[in-house]
Amino acid sequence: MRIERLGALGEPPAVLRAVATAATRAGLPRPAALIGDWFGSRAVIAPSLVTGPVAAAAAFPLTSSHTAGPAVGGGWFGYLAYPDPGADGLPPRIPEAAGGWSDCVLRQDSDGQWWYESLTDTALPAWLADLPAPQSNPYAVHWVPPDRAVHRHGVLACLDAIAAGEVYQACVCTRFTGHLDGDPLEFFADAAARTVPSRAAYLAGDWGAVASLSPELFLRRRGTDVTSSPIKGTLPRSADPAGLLASVKDVAENVMIVDLVRNDLGRVAATGTVTVPELLVVQPAPGVWHLVSTVAAEVPVELPMDQLLQATFPPASVTGTPKTRARQLLRQWEPARRGVYCGTVGLASPVAGCELNVAIRTVEFGADGSAVLGVGGGITADSDPDREWEECLHKASSIVALSSVSAG
Repeated sequence: MRIERLGALGEPPAVLRAVATAATRAGLPRPAALIGDWFGSRAVIAPSLVTGPVAAAAAFPLTSSHTAGPAVGGGWFGYLAYPDPGADGLPPRIPEAAGGWSDCVLRQDSDGQWWYESLTDTALPAWLADLPAPQSNPYAVHWVPPDRAVHRHGVLACLDAIAAGEVYQACVCTRFTGHLDGDPLEFFADAAARTVPSRAAYLAGDWGAVASLSPELFLRRRGTDVTSSPIKGTLPRSADPAGLLASVKDVAENVMIVDLVRNDLGRVAATGTVTVPELLVVQPAPGVWHLVSTVAAEVPVELPMDQLLQATFPPASVTGTPKTRARQLLRQWEPARRGVYCGTVGLASPVAGCELNVAIRTVEFGADGSAVLGVGGGITADSDPDREWEECLHKASSIVALSSVSAG
């Protein structure tokens, strides 16, 4: 593998803009990006990525074990959508899974230094050697808010199902819809710079684009080690975060999802290796406070990635308990298919392993500029429909507020 130090090129959103401009000038496909806390780094950018639809079972191929060191080198960047339809029965708006392979990346380490890394020992391409000055271009997303009555109906139906003993908890979702005037990459770069999410990811192709501003880790795989950090429990950033640990509803919701993650990982983990190294930790995220736990396990090194995903996907935190019944009921309660929202976006690298987010705070753009932003929350027996609605608005607020104005 080839590694070259590039130095202090700038902050990830600015570098992403510059790389996109350089790729366009060179007549190449534009970049994909992971920004935040990925692979022990602050950013991983595929300088030019050809993406296309793939079968769900082919997403995130992982062909070898994690090796020591911070390098990422390259790999398969992509997404896998939440698989279930909505009550309207309509097909997916964009492919259910898409991605592509990059033999090289630009990586910003934890000290802010940039590196060029190539799995195939290829030198830094000439078109990347002298990046143009980054420039932001105007954009706007015109949002239509979700239907409060429809969401309330879903929450009440969920409460009835809980009372009847069908489920203990379920994540009932709704969505903003809109239209983008401008470039999806500009939206993502601006949103990532302003909200600083820990698990942001961007991917685009002829099919459209995915701009994920997620705070949540779905899976991290390093050889035999697998971890997942589900989020359950939310308060607006203006509130006292101590209120999360004092909330019977939020604590119960988080613990139930931790048990579900333990069960999911236990299906493929070595016996006795599933642990909970962190339980009920309060963490900040754009616009909100979250309650986060971490579940760890060891899996056989030869376990294919598709089998790990088969056991754990879709993420526990966006489904419910018991998982199968919750998913069946959510198809009735939610009018529209979730799409990429509540799926996952990330990278599988032959040298760095695999890291995937939970695709919440995620905007799905169609090739025609249509935009969908899903939001939702976990419903338990103690849930109040009005508070659940307010939680949805709090979660969307950091994205809706910035994307209703022009960048500049």
